[in-house]
Amino acid sequence: MRKRLTFLLAALVLAIAGTVTVSMVASPEAAADECYTWNRTLSQGASGSDVTQLQIRVAGWVSSGENLALDGQYGPATANAVKRFQAGYGLGADGVAGPQTFGKLYQLQDGDCTPAHFAYSEFDDNCGANNFNGGRVSAATAKRNVLRVMWQLEAMRHKLGDRPIVITSSFRSVSCNASVGGSSTSLHMYGQAADLGLSSSPSQCQMWNAGKSAGFEELLSQGYPGHNDHTHVGNKSSRFWSAPNC
Repeated sequence: MRKRLTFLLAALVLAIAGTVTVSMVASPEAAADECYTWNRTLSQGASGSDVTQLQIRVAGWVSSGENLALDGQYGPATANAVKRFQAGYGLGADGVAGPQTFGKLYQLQDGDCTPAHFAYSEFDDNCGANNFNGGRVSAATAKRNVLRVMWQLEAMRHKLGDRPIVITSSFRSVSCNASVGGSSTSLHMYGQAADLGLSSSPSQCQMWNAGKSAGFEELLSQGYPGHNDHTHVGNKSSRFWSAPNC
């Protein structure tokens, strides 16, 4: 269930001279989010696991060709990503993550920490196995990698006018990857990639171009062998972008 503001209704009933007075008091915003709650304002110089949690959610708000490190260090790159996130959602863009920034993130995430428009079920088909087992990394690591991809796609989706993006393939076990003819070094086996299908509202080339400023280092689409029916996005340590027909 997504984050929603809750209100406490307190009624004080006083019977005075035959009249009833009811006092209604609204409570402040809930202090905790069911997925993750930040308990301090974050800015440059901060470090810790709460910074990492923030970095996961703003990983798609980078400049073209940039890939945000999830290192728990609130440096200039994280501050700039926060600024872009804030500007993208109409908040004051100062690069400081405080109540307004966290409030927007709470609105965007579900109870399992996935972003509003994506779910694990879209990313773990695994040739029908419906799990994150059997890849090149543990299931827990694959799931963490997929979560980052989801948040990058949430940013990309918003930048493209909140048009739906359809996932046709993401995590694959080693055997699943082989059965569909995937590369022996495919990022799909690590949960670090997703294929975006033709039924997505943005075109293949629009998604390919938008991926450049969503933190993806691997982008393949129209004109690249085997990619005329989808746009591939992935996270890796070196850049490889190819879409000759885009």
